Amino acid sequence: MKHIILFDTEGNHTDLLPMSFTRPVAHFRVGITTIAEKWERCFGAEASYLTPDYLAPKFPVKEEASNLWIAGNTLPEPGLVKSVSELAEGRGYFTSEGGLMAFRGSRAAFESALENPEGTCEEWKGDVRRIIYLYHIFQYNGEALADDFRALTAGRTSCPLSGSNRIIGNPLMEDGTPALFIEEGATVECATINLTKGPVYIGKDAEVMEGSCIRGPFALCAGSKVNMLTKVYPDCTIGPRCKVGGELNNVVFFGNSNKAHDGYLGNAVIGEWCNIGAGTNASNLKNDYSKIRLWNYRRHTFMRTDLQFCGLIMGDHSKAGINCMFNTATVVGVGCNIHGAGFPRVFIPSFSEGSPASGMSDVPLKKFFDIAARAMSRRNVPLTDGDRMIFERVAKVASQFKYS
Repeated sequence: MKHIILFDTEGNHTDLLPMSFTRPVAHFRVGITTIAEKWERCFGAEASYLTPDYLAPKFPVKEEASNLWIAGNTLPEPGLVKSVSELAEGRGYFTSEGGLMAFRGSRAAFESALENPEGTCEEWKGDVRRIIYLYHIFQYNGEALADDFRALTAGRTSCPLSGSNRIIGNPLMEDGTPALFIEEGATVECATINLTKGPVYIGKDAEVMEGSCIRGPFALCAGSKVNMLTKVYPDCTIGPRCKVGGELNNVVFFGNSNKAHDGYLGNAVIGEWCNIGAGTNASNLKNDYSKIRLWNYRRHTFMRTDLQFCGLIMGDHSKAGINCMFNTATVVGVGCNIHGAGFPRVFIPSFSEGSPASGMSDVPLKKFFDIAARAMSRRNVPLTDGDRMIFERVAKVASQFKYS
């Protein structure tokens, strides 16, 4: 397999805002790795991206005369990977809900199939998980985490676990492979790790501090930290270079973000370069136990879901001060700064700052760039001109996603 192009459609990309404002959908982290990393691992090939024009300079597409096109919101399944790898020229697969899923051929043939997938493609009847709406990220995270765990640890030996820790459950899975894997340089001391519901993965140079309680499935990616006395429930992924504390349940951190102190976060998705202050809590269940409505950018309204549990969705570079409170299913855009007492509205447009008491105002781009550059420099990552161009575009379109 020489080359893969992971493509976004306009509708799916918009449905997945604000997380897709700053990245192709294939760069979403679901499980231990991103969707792109999963496909690259399956095919042993480097992927490129067909994504909105403003993201293309940072995530360019690399085309050949014939390419394997895969929808960037599609998670690989063994049967799907095999079938996709065997696609003949000019053929593909689609799903009735999500449209074109995979295609082999030229750019022109791909664009024709995208418009009319039923013309040349076969409907996929097998197993598939597609990230169509934001809540699918945390819904599929536990299964994807277990799949990644098996793939990343197959045939490898875990680093030893310190005797100061307490393990609950069988350290071996049913097939005899380890249920706990510690990468090189990781530190885990005086923690309780429960393996009865799924595996636990501790990435390179990561750290789990004393007194923490962790239930698998759980992944702590490279360079991240779990602070002392943290309570972690199943199906959580902490992306690279994050710090977490307090209480977490079915939460996905994309990377480079902090929730380092006490406070609850459940059924949530947190982007990159976010910071959630001490004592901040986000509801994931309505008091009347009714089904949840979630803001959808493409519909420009709150869409019905079948969910009873949905917490905070927070786009890149957004911040919450100490003791903030978020209602069930709050969607926070890119570059927001929320502080003060009380509950903000359940949709906060990008580049907004303020509090429930004083109201919200726009964040000037110069101020945003200054804060973003300082935050990123703490991890020795520069804010590039390419990044600035992306945020300038997001700021231009953000106004159309406001509501009164």
